[in-house]
Amino acid sequence: MTSTGEWIVAALLLLSGAMVLAAGLGLWRLPDFFLRMHAPALASTLAAWIVTLASIVYFSARGEGLSLHVWLIIIVLSVTAPVTTMVLARAALFRHRQAGDAMPPALKPRRQEPPPPPAR
Repeated sequence: MTSTGEWIVAALLLLSGAMVLAAGLGLWRLPDFFLRMHAPALASTLAAWIVTLASIVYFSARGEGLSLHVWLIIIVLSVTAPVTTMVLARAALFRHRQAGDAMPPALKPRRQEPPPPPAR
């Protein structure tokens, strides 16, 4: 493998690690389960795509030609991750409704509408 290919793979893996760190920070900082679902789901999916790209670069530079067998992993991940996230969200919503909580919770207070003008 060439030195340039190694640098590209290393940079992509570091970028992927930064995305996972951002997902972890989002999971730690956000206050609600429903808000916490978004940061890890989006950032870790992006990190998985970056690792897939790094794997394609690595195996293509190491082998004889373009290596696309890694795409099978990301295709399966891209299909199953949103389904898993949706099932978790629905289960949490069901549990909150069974507990009698008003769901979905408001993210910010609603804006007060101005009163209608008096009829003349």
